[in-house]
Amino acid sequence: MASNYYFVTIAILALASTVLLVHASDPSPLQDFCVAVNDAVDGVFVNGKFCKDPKMAKAEDFFFSGFLTPGNTSNPVGSYVTPVNVMQIPGLNTLGISMVRVDYTPYGQNPPHTHPRATEILVVLEGTLYVGFVTSNPENRLFTKVLYPGEAFVFPVGLIHFQFNTGKTNAVAIAALSSQNPGVITIANAVFGSNPKISDDVLTKAFQVDKNVVDYLQAQFWWPNN
Repeated sequence: MASNYYFVTIAILALASTVLLVHASDPSPLQDFCVAVNDAVDGVFVNGKFCKDPKMAKAEDFFFSGFLTPGNTSNPVGSYVTPVNVMQIPGLNTLGISMVRVDYTPYGQNPPHTHPRATEILVVLEGTLYVGFVTSNPENRLFTKVLYPGEAFVFPVGLIHFQFNTGKTNAVAIAALSSQNPGVITIANAVFGSNPKISDDVLTKAFQVDKNVVDYLQAQFWWPNN
């Protein structure tokens, strides 16, 4: 009898592990592709989008031409993110991948942020970037590296990470993310630029600062570069 309980326990743990793995990233597609469309007429709803009839798909559904165009970095943070996800390439729907191009002015940065649905791998094409991420509580360990052209760095899914151009020239990076729609939460924007505002009582206690500091931060314009 004891051995039966043992095998049942192992089976439950195995099933739980499988469920966790299944939900760790975008669902696996059960067809070659599912080009996203806004029109629900005769469409099939898959992974948050309606699918075009596969017979009507064309090469343009899988194409994007804007990665050679630098982004406008004349903003307070000195960077610009050009996304290529399911909104730009409808053919990415159900494929579980997307990309971004990030342009940085000298000393510009992609501020601390997270992608709730994706791991990111970033490759530097031009310039020098100081990059890093912070692990979850209670360790809160910081991993950092200075990257040069041709070097890559991985930011695990959901963890706060950043990039900062330490050079005197512009920098450019390309990143791939393990979701067709990875999402982004820029920390300063979310905490101090929420609409409506988070209560002063909450933020003063959370950050252990005076109310005037919180009011000052909430009065700033937090640039939505992502």
